[in-house]
Amino acid sequence: MAPRLRVVETIADIAAADWDGLAAQGGADRNPTVSHAFLLAMEQSGCVGGKSGWLPRHLVLEDDGKVVGAVPAYLKSHSMGEYVFDHGFADAFHRAGGRYYPKLQVSVPFTPVPGPRLLAAAPERRVALAEGLKQEALELGASSVHITFQPQEDWRLLAEHGFLQREDLQFHWHNAGYGNFADFLATLSSSKRKNIRKEREAVAARGITFAHVTGDDLTARHWDAFFRFYMDTGSRKWGRPYLNRDFFARIHDTMRNDILLVLAMRDGRIIAGALNLIGSERLYGRNWGCSEDHPFLHFETCYYQAIDFAIARGLKVVEAGAQGEHKLARGYLPVKTFSSHHFAHAGLSRAVADYLESERAAVEENQQVLSEHSPFRVERE
Repeated sequence: MAPRLRVVETIADIAAADWDGLAAQGGADRNPTVSHAFLLAMEQSGCVGGKSGWLPRHLVLEDDGKVVGAVPAYLKSHSMGEYVFDHGFADAFHRAGGRYYPKLQVSVPFTPVPGPRLLAAAPERRVALAEGLKQEALELGASSVHITFQPQEDWRLLAEHGFLQREDLQFHWHNAGYGNFADFLATLSSSKRKNIRKEREAVAARGITFAHVTGDDLTARHWDAFFRFYMDTGSRKWGRPYLNRDFFARIHDTMRNDILLVLAMRDGRIIAGALNLIGSERLYGRNWGCSEDHPFLHFETCYYQAIDFAIARGLKVVEAGAQGEHKLARGYLPVKTFSSHHFAHAGLSRAVADYLESERAAVEENQQVLSEHSPFRVERE
């Protein structure tokens, strides 16, 4: 029998072992954001589904009764929570009399973390999944398919099958085998090294200390404090935070060994926190917030403490989330992220293709300019 594609409306209908086994084939690093537990917590907590505008429509590829491919896909009625912005495409299509929503979105909701999206070992199966997404979009009356924050290998593969290519930049820190934070500082230019020391000293001078809490050491008290910070930051940034307290309770229950909370304390109180997810090779910075405003507290909690933890654990990379050129001066270098897009309407597809061509050139130029301002010392022969 030929491989068969089917759609499931909840990831609970896919065995966790099948899903996670496929996700692990996407690269050397085990990426917790695409784990069955992480995505199931999104659904069971109500962060996706219902009236959220994220309706699960996961694609499954089966061969002789065995699951050989899967895709985390959602039918979307808006473009919020994606971090690859297509509001301009939607507005232009609406002005031209088209209907942009619904669209089919392949991503981890509210999570700008690169990782596998077409979960299958063989390239031909990943292509089959991509073609299945096109067909699913057609049957649902969706305007488009968007596969965001995917591996570059799949981005190139899908370009051969009619998908449009989009790029953007994030800032990642790379571990060059440092023994401690001082070793990392020694590789920076004098001005950047002095600036980071100044920032860290300013935080310490306020009597602020830090704890790295993970696994069974995590308690409801820690989560309650972090959730207050998250709600405050989310309300100011997005108007309505995407994640609820139940989501954090569920990932605590099912994947707390993959979680790092960096907690800042002053006078015996938790005043700030940052949520990170721990992969086998990378630390993924996600959300942060605080109840007190102190100079450089954000940089210390989110960036420097993450570096400390990565060095101690021997992790190769810290991914600090979306955007933020201020990260460059703190040792996080610009790297490209990749997305693939398919539009059913030929006119919209041509217009977007023209735009993306110029956008890719701008991203390339921006990366070059940023790289020329690297904080690292230039070794002279």
